[in-house]
Amino acid sequence: MRELIEKMPKVELHLHIEGSLEPELMFQLAKRNNIDLPYSSVEEVRAAYDFGNLQDFLDIYYAGCKVLIHEQDFYDLTYAYLKKAAEQNVMHTEMFFDPQTHTERGIELETVAKGICKAAKAAKEDFGISSLTILSFLRHLSEEAAIATLKAALPMKDKFIAVGLDSSEVGNPPQKFQKVYQMAGEEGFLKVAHAGEEGPAQYIWDSLNLLKIDRLDHGNRAMDDEDLLKELKQRKMGLTLCPLSNRKLQVVKDLKDHPVKKMLNKGLKATVNSDDPAYFGGYMNENFIAITEALNLSKRDLFQLTSNAIEVSFVNADRKADMMHKLNKWMKA
Repeated sequence: MRELIEKMPKVELHLHIEGSLEPELMFQLAKRNNIDLPYSSVEEVRAAYDFGNLQDFLDIYYAGCKVLIHEQDFYDLTYAYLKKAAEQNVMHTEMFFDPQTHTERGIELETVAKGICKAAKAAKEDFGISSLTILSFLRHLSEEAAIATLKAALPMKDKFIAVGLDSSEVGNPPQKFQKVYQMAGEEGFLKVAHAGEEGPAQYIWDSLNLLKIDRLDHGNRAMDDEDLLKELKQRKMGLTLCPLSNRKLQVVKDLKDHPVKKMLNKGLKATVNSDDPAYFGGYMNENFIAITEALNLSKRDLFQLTSNAIEVSFVNADRKADMMHKLNKWMKA
């Protein structure tokens, strides 16, 4: 199955570009920008990645972001991820970026967006991988801060397709951001939100009904509510699940307990993604291999997961048809 997975054309819908910052690039950028890191070696950084919950991870994640200052830094970060993704036969990816992580440090939003988008264009030309960008609000900050970020981003609205909501879930319910999501919708943006990772199933209901999301990020806790599962199926709502992330953050203790197979069996539009691959131990191939081994997934299951990802992606119909053609070719091989 490992070789089968490696050759499978893939689509990634849940990827935080800042979470693809590998320790080697972190040190390279720190040296270039004269930034002192609290680590003396790449090995020491990797040892620090031994965290056990979402908040511990976020603390390290935000510390790592400090090396990202100039447009070239964001370009290098994004290009490195897209190159790696293309090597793993990822056809298309939809990347989150967290502008507030950078604007709070005095980095201009335009600097971040330009670096990411220039890298995406270069990677499309070099590797054939397509990508879209999602501007994500930090939920541990205020809605006023999110609104300010959205307004600052409007002159660059051609550079991202949707808005999202990430960071500390518990204690920061979706209704906290109802107004900014309404504003984003009025500006024509699609909407996604992290919900039901560490937060309860009610956060998923609120994301559906108050934020009016077009796709659900994570959604593990939907398994706690049969009515919610029926609602997600009825809406054909995409769920962007992240197996290795879930295990690393103790959302599940063992991948054998991961809900993705049960979701498939219930007819949900479940997908597999890497989340923050530099921190969680793997990109798309590693996630697919790990969850396949844990749950004994079949080639048909792998096909369905990727077919779901194509269906709930935000690309146009022609691009979806092109990707389905490649996936069908793999399935028949």
